[in-house]
Amino acid sequence: MRIVNASAALLGVSALLALPAAFAAERVQVVTSFSILADMIENVGGEHVEVTSLVGPDSDAHVYSPRPTDARSLAEADLVVFNGLQFEGWMERLIDASDYAGPLVTTTEGIRKLAYHGHDHGHAHGHDDHGHDDHSHDDHGHDDHGHDDHGHDDHGHDDHGHDDHGHDDHGHDDHGHDDHGHDDHDGHDDHDHGDQDPHGWQDLAMGKIYVANIRDGLIEADPDNAAAYRENAERYIAEIQAMDEEMRRLLGEIPASTSVITGHDSFGYFANAYGLRFLSPVGLSTEAEPSAANMARLIDVIREQNVQALFHENMTSPAIINQLAEETGLAIAGTLYADALAAEGEASTYLGMMRHNAQTLHDALAQPGHDDHGHDGHEDHDHDHDDHGHGHRH
Repeated sequence: MRIVNASAALLGVSALLALPAAFAAERVQVVTSFSILADMIENVGGEHVEVTSLVGPDSDAHVYSPRPTDARSLAEADLVVFNGLQFEGWMERLIDASDYAGPLVTTTEGIRKLAYHGHDHGHAHGHDDHGHDDHSHDDHGHDDHGHDDHGHDDHGHDDHGHDDHGHDDHGHDDHGHDDHGHDDHDGHDDHDHGDQDPHGWQDLAMGKIYVANIRDGLIEADPDNAAAYRENAERYIAEIQAMDEEMRRLLGEIPASTSVITGHDSFGYFANAYGLRFLSPVGLSTEAEPSAANMARLIDVIREQNVQALFHENMTSPAIINQLAEETGLAIAGTLYADALAAEGEASTYLGMMRHNAQTLHDALAQPGHDDHGHDGHEDHDHDHDDHGHGHRH
């Protein structure tokens, strides 16, 4: 009978136990700012990436205070991904503090940016205000997805080439690095997003540009797995396109004159893309408190416009919407997700979140058989999307 030396057996077990750690070490270490981007990165990176999201599900990236361990995570990363447009101003300071010098992806590069109109709640985000021709987007027909040149010039990225993939982005106008220091967050009620709305992912056409930017960053960080990143991005973009079409069918049954009341002003891209009107008692900050005058004006607007329902939002205090419900007698029809994924359930993924929002709005506000949104202007918004798989040079 063969006797195995005990020490040899232990060494063998130790080697086996070390395999997962070794495998993890070989994966691209990606650090991102918040949960929605983390889900996108995981979809594009697949088994080749390990993603750390500094702000997790059901947590607020607007007011996050970085920890010392976050700087260490960035210093050890192979790739850093964040939104930009002053959505998470602390991230840029953290990047500087960490001395991170690798590839940097600003996911809003190349999107069609919407202006933020401040606290003009009587003229909130809606299809009449923005004009659907915004969705020609150059658009990214996204037949570029997977090109050997990483597709930068196809979505306005010629100023963003791989050799400087955002390293000097810290000074970009897009995220105003020098313009929003710590004092922006100390007072939270003065959280300044600048002149542009940062919530680009709320329009699925913009989400596809986010994915293209992530793909290109992963290719830069890990060119050996470029083909996998292109293939995953192409598949994911097709899923995003299918979800966009599903949402248009659902939301097309909501009368175009409908106004939607949410906790903070984060649905501008959603409104512009899908033909709804969103009103909020506060601006872009999740911690701002509405003034009595704002609340009174919004109550008047609710009555004048025959608003049918109110909605909680996962990143804002329910107290404001509850107060509106008390004073107007309107029902609260559900929770919408804007700035963070849910920890579990349907809204725990980007596409699940978008479906959840569309279904929640539809269930509360739709009139079956009614379609006056004029979505015709949207249909060229993703022109040539069926070309995703064409012309790819893997």
